[in-house]
Amino acid sequence: MKEVVAGELIPQSHLPFSPAIRSGDFLFISGQASVDLEGNIINGSFGDECRRSFDNLKRIVEGAGLSLEDVIQVRNYVADQKDLTEFNKIYREYFTTPFPARTTLIGCLGTLLKFEVDAIARYK
Repeated sequence: MKEVVAGELIPQSHLPFSPAIRSGDFLFISGQASVDLEGNIINGSFGDECRRSFDNLKRIVEGAGLSLEDVIQVRNYVADQKDLTEFNKIYREYFTTPFPARTTLIGCLGTLLKFEVDAIARYK
């Protein structure tokens, strides 16, 4: 089973990917950046871009009938190491114990984005 998760409150992209795919008991969420609902990049401070990315992730998870508590793995991409402390603070605004499994890569985004996140969630 492979079902695309979409909706009017879920950010779309002109690029060839789905916002999220449900397969069985799992929801695989594509990388979410600081974009509006039409997929246009919205630049700002690191904090602004990070929160917008997490808000987009949350919209997708909730649009699929789940909550951030159902997220079991998060992969984070931070453009600049100087933002790592702020990232960890913001991360705690969205996730609480028990925290999802997590990977954080630094210095891998080029100059277009300051942050991106993707995740896997599980239906109970």
